[in-house]
Formats: sequence, structure tokens, C-alpha cells
Amino acid sequence: MTTTLDGASPGDLAIVTRGLRKTYRSVTGRRSVAVQGLDLDVPLGGVHGFLGPNGSGKTTSIRMLLGLIHADAGTMNVLGHEIPRQLPAVIKRVGAIVEQPKFFPTISARRNLEILAKGIGAPERAVAQVLEDVGLTDRGKDLFKTYSLGMKQRLAIAATLLKDPDLLIFDEPTNGLDPAGIHEIRETMRSLGASGKTVLVSSHILSEVEHVADTVTIIGRGRTLAQGRVKDLLDAQATTTVRVGVADPDGAERVLREGGMTVVRDGALLNVTGVDDPAEITRRLAHHEHYVSELVAQRAGLEAFFLELTAGEGPGTAAGVPLPSHAAGHHAASPTDGAPQPPQGPPANPYGRPTSTEGGEA
Repeated sequence: MTTTLDGASPGDLAIVTRGLRKTYRSVTGRRSVAVQGLDLDVPLGGVHGFLGPNGSGKTTSIRMLLGLIHADAGTMNVLGHEIPRQLPAVIKRVGAIVEQPKFFPTISARRNLEILAKGIGAPERAVAQVLEDVGLTDRGKDLFKTYSLGMKQRLAIAATLLKDPDLLIFDEPTNGLDPAGIHEIRETMRSLGASGKTVLVSSHILSEVEHVADTVTIIGRGRTLAQGRVKDLLDAQATTTVRVGVADPDGAERVLREGGMTVVRDGALLNVTGVDDPAEITRRLAHHEHYVSELVAQRAGLEAFFLELTAGEGPGTAAGVPLPSHAAGHHAASPTDGAPQPPQGPPANPYGRPTSTEGGEA
């Protein structure tokens, strides 16, 4: 079964893949599947989270989209162009950070961007603009080596913006950053999405994506598990837990269980499921002279949804774990994404196609 964004037509999508597959062979001849039948829909405009456990095929998929490695099977379309056949026609509209970008440490951030702009034919005036876009105008004269990790990553994003791309692809952009750095990158991505650009950001850290993503794709073992608007995915969850506080939790628990509800004690509080309307809890308890002091409906967030959906989907876990009934996607188990890691390559070029050795998912 193909998983797509409801109501999206091909003209509404920046990236479309169907049946994407990539297999690696180790030096001993063992085959491992990094990406298996991936269907990916990324809408035009806004931020799209590309989520999955470490080793689930995110980086491998991104490398195929950028033409850095070849797919074994499937189709890819980026901004209306077939990849890899039409990649030269579209690559100038794409900015990507896949590897750790390199800058000259002993010259200023501004000078680094000026050199890069000249090399790719971008106008010099673009340098000031992109520094402003990522909030580094006041630090543009500082040497790159004095930058924090978060500032270095924001400078890398500025570098991708020099050619004013329509599509930005960031692979795990907050790895290694402290909370302040994560916040900076999050705000930068939110701003870029709000400006009309399409931002595809891969991550295994849900908290950094939930606050900025409009839509998400969740993958495991190289296959699509679910995708859609964040709100729609969360609204589709069948279970809402209601936290209840009462003076007599033992008596209230008995009453609610007799009413067919499921109750889990949490100290003096009750966590209740199995009820469509929280008001029914109040009515039933009041009828038995138990009066609530607290009644809070709690819907699980994206992180809980992700953990439930990807249970057993990480490297080294058993295959064939059943998916939740509300998850749409391919239900067949696939081999573990255990491909060998690529050797360290040359510095990444955020403007085009950095040289890369084929390897497995980071």
C-alpha cells in the first residue's frame, strides 16, 4: 500500500519518491538493505520532518535525492525533475547540508561566504543578506574559529542560501549542539519555512522537529511507516488519557472500572482511558459522590507517536514487529539497515554535489 499525503497532487510536492531502494554489499559479500521501497512526499513550502531511528535509511535516502549515490530501484522527482537524469537542471535550486561543512578557520565568516559566493557565481550583495537571514550580521566579522557549534551550523545554512534555493535539505542539523544551539537552528528553519522555501530536515530527535515541522514522514528500516500533517497524525491516535484527581482515588477507581474504563494509578492521581468524552468521567464520579479536583485530557505528542510507530524498527532489533493500527504504510518486514559506514570524505560543498563514497546510513 502506498502512503501519500492526503489531498496532495504531484504539482503540490517538492519531492516525490516511489519504491526507492538501496542495497549495500560488505567486503565479505553480505548484502544489507538500507532503503526498501521508500515512498516520500514532501509538500512545497514549509518544513517537512524526515524522521526515523538511527540507521533507518534517512541519510542514504538524502544521498540518493542529491545524486551522490545511485538507487537500485524506484523513482525520484525533485521540483518537477526526474532524478538522477535531470539533476543538472535542478541542482542549482537545491541547497543541502549532508556532511559537516568546512570553512577557513582563520578568516571571518563574512570573508568565507564572499569566497564561496565568488566561486559559485552568486552576487556579492547576497552575503550580507544570508548573514541577516540566519542572525549572524553582528558576528560576520568574527573569525570562524571563534564561533560556537550552533553559529557554525547557522553559517553553513547561510552558505546554502547564497544561491537562493527553493529547496533546502538538512541532514541531522542539530547533532552535537547544546540546547541554545538547537534553539537557534530551530528558529532558523522555522523562518525559512515561513518565507516560502521548502525545508526537508532529517532527525531522530523528535522534540527538535515537532516545534517546526508542518508535515512529517516517519520511516523505519528504510520503509515508510506513516506520513502526513503533524496535526492529522496526532488526531488519528485512538487513545486519549485523562488525568483525574479526587479526594478518594481508591473509591473513584472502583467506580470508573465498573463503568468499563481502564484506570492506571499514578500516586494519588488516576490516568483513565477508554472514554470518548472526559465529561463522562465527571458525571459518573459525581453520581457516586466523588468530586474531581483535577481533570486533564492528555493527548500523546509526536514523540510518543514516533516511539510507538518505530518500536523494533532500529538496527539490531527483531524484524516483523506489528505496526499500530493507525499507522499507514508498508507492513512487510525488511532486513536491518546495517550497511558499513563510509570513510571520511572531502569537505562538503553546500551548493552542489559534494564528492561522496558510497556507504550506509549514518
